[in-house]
Amino acid sequence: MTAPPDHIVVTHGSLSVCVPRDLFSGPDAEPVQEKILPFRKMISERYPWLSENSVDVLMRHAREDMVRTLDEETGGRAVSKKLAYDGKLENAIRHMREHLERDPNDADSWYVLGELLCKAGKAEEGYRAMNRGRSLIE
Repeated sequence: MTAPPDHIVVTHGSLSVCVPRDLFSGPDAEPVQEKILPFRKMISERYPWLSENSVDVLMRHAREDMVRTLDEETGGRAVSKKLAYDGKLENAIRHMREHLERDPNDADSWYVLGELLCKAGKAEEGYRAMNRGRSLIE
């Protein structure tokens, strides 16, 4: 199943569902309650054999897939920013470093790594990372 650009495909067992991306907000794909509830109702009506627990699992998978999608689209920056926001700064730095090992020419990610390093008190290393990112776009 191929989803339109404003949807993601989520599977639960053998069921595949197109889920609108706007059910989620921000880098951590926080559910937008006023949109989630009608979507859940529609899923329950369309697939009456699904239990409430199955719909819960489907929605949890949708959020996890949305976070993964955002992370891929932002070169790891979405998850790193979320980790930093949650107080897991060292995990955020490690996540950005892992992404940059795979894609060392991602200027935006070098800049984000620099910001994270500065927040962690490693200003000199942070400035070097920012300069590396700047050099990639010049």
